[in-house]
Amino acid sequence: MKLKVGLIQQKNTGNIADNIERLKAGICSCAKDGAELIVLQELHNGLYFCQTEDTTLFDLAETIPGPSTEIFGALAKELGVVIVLSLFEKRAPGLYHNTAVVLERDGSIAGKYRKMHIPDDPAYYEKFYFTPGDLGFEPIDTSVGRLGVLVCWDQWYPEAARLMAMRGAEMLIYPTAIGWESSDPSDEKDRQLGAWVISQRAHAVANGIPVISVNRTGHEPDPSGQTNGIQFWGNSFVAGPQGELLVSFPNLDEKIQVVEIDKTRSENVRRWWPFFRDRRIDAFGGLTERFLK
Repeated sequence: MKLKVGLIQQKNTGNIADNIERLKAGICSCAKDGAELIVLQELHNGLYFCQTEDTTLFDLAETIPGPSTEIFGALAKELGVVIVLSLFEKRAPGLYHNTAVVLERDGSIAGKYRKMHIPDDPAYYEKFYFTPGDLGFEPIDTSVGRLGVLVCWDQWYPEAARLMAMRGAEMLIYPTAIGWESSDPSDEKDRQLGAWVISQRAHAVANGIPVISVNRTGHEPDPSGQTNGIQFWGNSFVAGPQGELLVSFPNLDEKIQVVEIDKTRSENVRRWWPFFRDRRIDAFGGLTERFLK
């Protein structure tokens, strides 16, 4: 079975309405090119606001269902496509999540995933804004297949990818916002980007399923002036079930593209490399511990 997937790698500004209009245009372009599934980047409506800790920025959050699910849900229904959104969710006063939402072809909400791993690093102060997810690693069933949707920092954790695959995810999808701090030397930047790509391609190999990773691009300044801001490194890509790159976007430019995934390859690859058959689940109990000495 072949599935056409649209990826939208975009530069964002502080103009949320303009960002959304450009995303809508990109979705229409992907649908015109035959995409059945379209994936947007992490927190796609605006700037990556986690560079500083500012309580007024909680005003950016929205309910689910809410304005974004209405806007993009209407477009999903009009075009007959499945869309993966990434939103700043207001669950209750003082309780917020970084949440991916999957919209079905009829515009309804097929399911959502709340980001489980929350970073707290210079320019990535996400723990200030986001409560860790409480929905677990549960795939979302849609008309285009069972989607293992995770978010950004989750990319670095093989356990998350494995649990999604064990629950029948047919592909892993990562909306992402990650980039370089401009003071890092070029060789360090190369190592960071390389590690990011390698780790996700490894999830594809270890689980025998495709990986779709959509990152933003462009420079976003640090409002506090404490850093030189983030140059988001783009490089959105799709890897097949043996880790092969089916498409890889540029670092610094916006790009929209539709790529075809052959879902039947996962069955064949798992027959050739039966990692699930050979897992020593009787010896993995230590994985539930923080650290072993």
